[in-house]
Amino acid sequence: MAALNYYDVILKPVITEKSMSVMGEKKYTFYVHPDADKIMIRDAVEKMFEGTKVAKVNTMNCRAKKKRRGYVIGYTAKTKKAIVTLTEDSKDIELFAGL
Repeated sequence: MAALNYYDVILKPVITEKSMSVMGEKKYTFYVHPDADKIMIRDAVEKMFEGTKVAKVNTMNCRAKKKRRGYVIGYTAKTKKAIVTLTEDSKDIELFAGL
């Protein structure tokens, strides 16, 4: 496994109704690299978004789903999600400000 830089860890934000509702509690959801651990995710969020301090990181591995197209059976890509909780005195993440 090659070393991951902080900008390789966070892939994209998760924009769902549930993830938008918990943003008031300073919880933000991201798709992350499958090999990233909680410490790497915490460091990446603090470096990418200035003024943020991470209190807690929860991760979950999402299995690949079986999909069928005609006679061919295949699988979708497996993903990993991280829910990042910021401290009370931390700045909000500006990426989600207009949503």
